[in-house]
Amino acid sequence: MLRSLLVDFNSYFASVEQQMHPHLRGKPVGVVPSMAATTCCIAASYEAKKFGVKTGTLLKDAKALCPEIIFVHASHEHYVEFHERAKVAVDSIIPIRKVLSIDEVDCDLPAHARTPEAARALAMKIKQAIYTRVGEHLHTSIGIGPNTFIAKTASDMMKPNGLVVIEKHELPHRLFGLKLRDLSGIGKSMEARLNKHGITTIEQMASVNQSQLHTIWGGVGGDRMYQRLHGEWVPDLETQTHSISHSHVLPPVERNETDAYAILHRLTQKAAMRLRKMGYYATHMSVFMKYMNGPTWGRDSRFTETQDTVIFLRALDSMWQEKPTKRLLKPLAVGMVLHGLVPENEHTGTLFDNEEARERLYGAIDQLNLKFGKNTVYFGGAHHARDSAPMRIAFNHIPDLDTEQ
Repeated sequence: MLRSLLVDFNSYFASVEQQMHPHLRGKPVGVVPSMAATTCCIAASYEAKKFGVKTGTLLKDAKALCPEIIFVHASHEHYVEFHERAKVAVDSIIPIRKVLSIDEVDCDLPAHARTPEAARALAMKIKQAIYTRVGEHLHTSIGIGPNTFIAKTASDMMKPNGLVVIEKHELPHRLFGLKLRDLSGIGKSMEARLNKHGITTIEQMASVNQSQLHTIWGGVGGDRMYQRLHGEWVPDLETQTHSISHSHVLPPVERNETDAYAILHRLTQKAAMRLRKMGYYATHMSVFMKYMNGPTWGRDSRFTETQDTVIFLRALDSMWQEKPTKRLLKPLAVGMVLHGLVPENEHTGTLFDNEEARERLYGAIDQLNLKFGKNTVYFGGAHHARDSAPMRIAFNHIPDLDTEQ
């Protein structure tokens, strides 16, 4: 029985750029985080991919592969806006079960649409809804299968603008033409582990029993892979937020300690605002700085569970005092993480501080920034980085436009 329909937006960042800017349509496009010569493409249009340009290709290499490529600076706010519009379009045809990433959503097929013919018809309605309500240049590949894993695999089998249905009775042999790394959940290290057990193809992996895969994976991940491969419905594992992080690669003009510190200050303030909005307290903070000409430096700090920006900034200052003092070191990137998150309903207040008054203060600051825009109220250490470290999108994390701009 078919149960899952997965919508994958093809070359999403580049497609949004082509939708917004007609002069880019039909041309090779590389989306970049900055126009620095040392950066790389974070996305490429299909016209660029034909020349071998892909995510991670350095600008100079992309230019060598495709002399006509047009580089555009990433506009993450627009990518999130288009994502929200796309969700509305999909949801107008079929309810979204789960957003998997900025460019993928998974839907449960309704009971009346679980035959191949009905599921295909529904998929075509989704494509048309996206075409008319979001844009004609946002193509999708839709995969349909008995579970989300198979639907995702199917969506990758025909790009761009594909539609692939895999039924349970076709499994696992329908996948035998793929490579191990084509399957979600099998990365470089897992492929190496499978190889050590004499498994180099999907056919070989499908031939072993569930107990053997459990042993190879080192846990229930092997059981879940076995069940997915054979078309069983595998419920999602419950997940919990364990950390909130921000990082930023410094453009050439900011590769100095003064700007690096200001950006870390700004990232810490952004993370504190996210923490409060998500309803958590933190007990542990880490910072790091990567150098162009030296090893990565990092420090950790622990404190009583808090949402207090001042405490985080004091921890930052304390850790910053321990950074390397060699003047020849040149910063390349900085980042920070809030760990040990405690949900608000499990938080134990302190007897020795006016925590309630502080929470009202930060609530007022957050509301001012939400209403009047970022940097309406901020701590002075971030003054020189007010317009630095803009919002970035990881494919498995869709930023909140209110807190991450």
